[in-house]
Amino acid sequence: MILAWLCFFDGLVAVAVMAAGVIGAHFGHAAPSVGFQLFIIGLLNAAISLLLGLIAVPLSILSPSRKPARVPAIIGAALSLVLLAGVASVVVPRLKYPPINDITTDTAQPPAFVHATQLPGNRGHDLSYSPVSRQVQEHSPVYATLAPLTLPGPPAQVFKRVEIVAGEIPSWQILYNDPATYTLEGVATSTVFRFKDDFVIQVRPGDNGNSVVEMRSRSRETPADLGSNYERIESFFYDLQHPPHPAPPGTPQAQP
Repeated sequence: MILAWLCFFDGLVAVAVMAAGVIGAHFGHAAPSVGFQLFIIGLLNAAISLLLGLIAVPLSILSPSRKPARVPAIIGAALSLVLLAGVASVVVPRLKYPPINDITTDTAQPPAFVHATQLPGNRGHDLSYSPVSRQVQEHSPVYATLAPLTLPGPPAQVFKRVEIVAGEIPSWQILYNDPATYTLEGVATSTVFRFKDDFVIQVRPGDNGNSVVEMRSRSRETPADLGSNYERIESFFYDLQHPPHPAPPGTPQAQP
């Protein structure tokens, strides 16, 4: 039965192409965007295989003459279902995030990128915080709790804590450090496809002798970040408040 074997081979192609996309991007054999495109192509093959399987499996069960086609149809459909379900389990919970890729703790005065504009991956791109991103972020309930982090102590002391914690994150590379403006810039690399996201952290004077940590994170290659930038900011602020190692003398602790 042709449909059954098409289902089987499409399922195998889906596995191979998706794996090639992930492995190629993760280990640097392909650009992240190329690896991701291969992954999507494989995902489309999985969807086609599943549709074919939904036809071929019942036919192979109902028709005795098609019984030999039952096994390849079931294998192809099962492979595709596992692939699609696995991706859906990751993506669907993240659909609550609106389709923007630039998140900041201060939409009125977001930290500006200085060094990032000179990086090869950003040349020719406008890294300013767009009015669209501001409007979407301000009106999205999912970002309602995102706010600057207040820490006790003057900016110079708080900036020391920021430097230490940011430098301990394995997936981050700090590329710009300006103690005069208490600003850090760097690049975060995603785990699977190795996408590069730019971030900037700035410490500003606060009230009553406190300091305020502002942060902005922006994806380079994807128009929708599925919450990765928001989670990066929240994770970093958590690390600032719950450092994995005792703070050196003279560095401030977060307010409870």
